[in-house]
Amino acid sequence: MRFFTCTPVAFGGGADFFARDSGLLCRGFQSIGVESRAVMPGERKPEDEVDLIRTDFANLESADWWRAQNLDGVVLYAWGRPRFRKVAAAIHQAGIFLVLNQDNGGLVSPLAGFRDWLAEQWILAGQGCGAGAWLRFLKLTLRGLSAGLTLTDPLRAAHLKQGDVIACVSPKAAEHYRKLCRIYGGRDLADRVRVVPHAVESRFRFSSGQKRRQVACVGRWQDVVQKRPWLLMEVVGSLLAADKEVSVVIAGNPTDELETWHRSLPELLRKRVQVRGRVDRGELAEILAESQVFYSPSAFESFGIAAAEALCSGCSVVAGRSVSMAGFEWFVSEDSGLLAGADDAQGHLQALKQELDSWSQGKRDPQAISAIWSGRLHAEQVAGRVSDLKFNL
Repeated sequence: MRFFTCTPVAFGGGADFFARDSGLLCRGFQSIGVESRAVMPGERKPEDEVDLIRTDFANLESADWWRAQNLDGVVLYAWGRPRFRKVAAAIHQAGIFLVLNQDNGGLVSPLAGFRDWLAEQWILAGQGCGAGAWLRFLKLTLRGLSAGLTLTDPLRAAHLKQGDVIACVSPKAAEHYRKLCRIYGGRDLADRVRVVPHAVESRFRFSSGQKRRQVACVGRWQDVVQKRPWLLMEVVGSLLAADKEVSVVIAGNPTDELETWHRSLPELLRKRVQVRGRVDRGELAEILAESQVFYSPSAFESFGIAAAEALCSGCSVVAGRSVSMAGFEWFVSEDSGLLAGADDAQGHLQALKQELDSWSQGKRDPQAISAIWSGRLHAEQVAGRVSDLKFNL
């Protein structure tokens, strides 16, 4: 078999690209004996790996170019966006089995569920944080109900109709997409929706050893609206005061406020918190392998790859319960975590304390958590899922 992945955006094509999303799925295909390369537009970059094909964007919109690749299938990471519909159409017209990856929680239109969509606009606007939040919410809502319904939705429908599979990264996202696709194209289109999660590197696993009473937090903390480092600081500070044995590792480039907060902690508390900054993939795997709990203070996540890596490493997961955290409902479903009853500091703190108690009481099994989620999320498993869909639809 010959199965390519494609991202129609000129990202870098180095090791980081092949550690996640379309690059990692390419590696997953290779690991199960399927010939695979990744495709992106743009000029070749010095860091590009040999498995990456660079080509003119015009070729991505050419059925002849795709036909010449002699492919059995393509996984297109184009988010269902209207501006990439011609890429999807070209692959379809070339007669190639096409899987359309949808890297989101499913609330891409008011038609996917108006109440939840409206709640997500409020979350994306900042949930009242800052003077401009209400204005941002109003703009997002009006845009979605006007241009979104009259322009974006018909063009997104045209994009999705090109796919043999509409691949959603979580069961909740798939639920939203089935509703949307029934409106776009009836039962036939809705029946093409499948759950195909993002892939995780096989280095993230739990094989043996002792888990520490440790909470791991990983994020791009400078994305303040999404990652909510202010909530992280409040929750972790309270957790340290309430639990004399727990330690916390915070990975990812910190904000100035996060570093100042860490320096200001009393010495006994500060010793139990590590602010590591950006870490390499090997170090991240070690952090997750030794931690019991992964904590995400995020306001929204399309999937949550760091949480998925943690599950494969035998961690359980704690996060807020939200329409914009669709993947996390799935992540905690196998005795593998807990969602906070309230999406605020007190709710998150209580969930973390309860989850740590579950570990103390023997209610969490790192071997079982790792086995279940590695079997679903490791790159070779996701690649196998995609290749199976070609023959079993």
